[in-house]
Parts: sequence; structure tokens; C-alpha cells
Amino acid sequence: MHSVDFTAKTSSDGVVERDFTVGEVTGALWSPASGADRAPLVLMGHGGGTHKKWPGMVGRAHRLVTGCGFHVATIDAPGHGGRPRTEHDEQEIAALYRARSAGEPEGPIVVRYNAHLAERAVPEWQAALDALQELPEIGAEGPVGYFGLNMGTAIGVPLTAIEPRITAAVFGLHWPDRLAETAKQITIPIEFVLQWDDEHISRQSGLALFDAFASKEKTLHANAGRHKEVPRFEADSAVRFFARHLGRAVTSPA
Repeated sequence: MHSVDFTAKTSSDGVVERDFTVGEVTGALWSPASGADRAPLVLMGHGGGTHKKWPGMVGRAHRLVTGCGFHVATIDAPGHGGRPRTEHDEQEIAALYRARSAGEPEGPIVVRYNAHLAERAVPEWQAALDALQELPEIGAEGPVGYFGLNMGTAIGVPLTAIEPRITAAVFGLHWPDRLAETAKQITIPIEFVLQWDDEHISRQSGLALFDAFASKEKTLHANAGRHKEVPRFEADSAVRFFARHLGRAVTSPA
């Protein structure tokens, strides 16, 4: 098993940010600067075409650390961030750009490519989680959450379905095509984000994926706006959701 190899460290506003690698996978870990005792861990999956330290990811991580005292970890998906692309990656990205230029639906390409990425990323996430739980400030007994929209949902749903250590998750903004059957295996508490005016994912598609989860506790957050117009306050809601389910009270405004 690979261990966490820290490669850089910075600190600001009460949050310590550490870059790391687990094998060849690159990641980042945010933790309270106070060096508090063991705290829950939230895994965050980034969206397609972005990376582990995309501004939105950093902002969500800081909210979870300062608001609840959690640790938050991300890793770069295959072909994202500093990770090399395969020939298959290049072919799928080119197909996506062609469809976009021609005004054709992007969904079928994104669904297919994200499913391929998930097959590669799920075992990487499990290896990263194994390594992170070896750290004394995290440990193997603490609760784990998952937070990922868009491609983060495409990877997070199959990961959560097979990973019993994840006990609460926030998903959203994805088609049900490759995920609905897997979502039926998930029974943990779920918060789900849907954009009512999404130009890529129809309301019916978003609702179908939400409906597929077998969780007894699941909450739908439907907001007016297009695909990339998720309100910033949804990150605050995620903080409160994880505080409820991972055992920490919100200690400061998120």
C-alpha cells in the first residue's frame, strides 16, 4: 500500500493546505491550523476539465475546515490537473469539443467519458483513503463524507456504492444514464443539487437520478439557474449537512 507523501505546505486563515501524492496520484489535504485532535474527513471530487485545487474546490474546503474543523482531501482525476492524458482521454475530449462547436448535445459524450474515468478513479480514491487514514490526525475509525458535483458525482456514486467508510454524501448535476442502477445500492444520507434551468441536464434527468438513491434520508436542492450557476450558499448547506452526519457542530459562519 502506498503512503501519503507530502510535497508542499502553506497556511492561511486558520487552514493548513498540504499537497501530497499517493503513488502517482496527486492530491491536496486541508486541515485546521490549530492541530486539533482527530476529526472527520470529507473527500471532494472535482468537476470535468478542472483539478484538485480549482478555486471552487479550495473555497469549499476552507468552509468545511473553518466551519466544522474537518479535514478535506481531493485528488486529481485521471487526465486532469498535472496528470497525463491517455490517447483515449484525448479522443473523448476532442469529441466533446466537436459536439460543442456543432451545437450538438454534449451529454452522451460526457456520460460515456465520465464512466470511463470513474473506472480508473474509484480504486485511486480507495488507495488515497487508505493512505490518509494512516495519518494520526485522521485515523481509521473516524467518519468519512464525500462531496462532488458534475464529474465528481460520476466518480463519487460508484465509489460510495462500494465504500462502506463513506457515511454521508453530497451529489448533483449529472445524468442518470450510467449512475441510476448504482445509486440504487446507496442507502446513506444524501443531499442532491439540481439546477432547474440546466441547459445540459433536463429536470427529468436530474430528478430521475435523485429518485434512484435508496437512501431513507435524501434531500433535493433545486435552484433556478443554468448548469454553472449553482448558488454559493449550496456550499454552506453542504457544511451543515456534513456537520449533522459526521458529528461536528458548525463552529463559525461558513
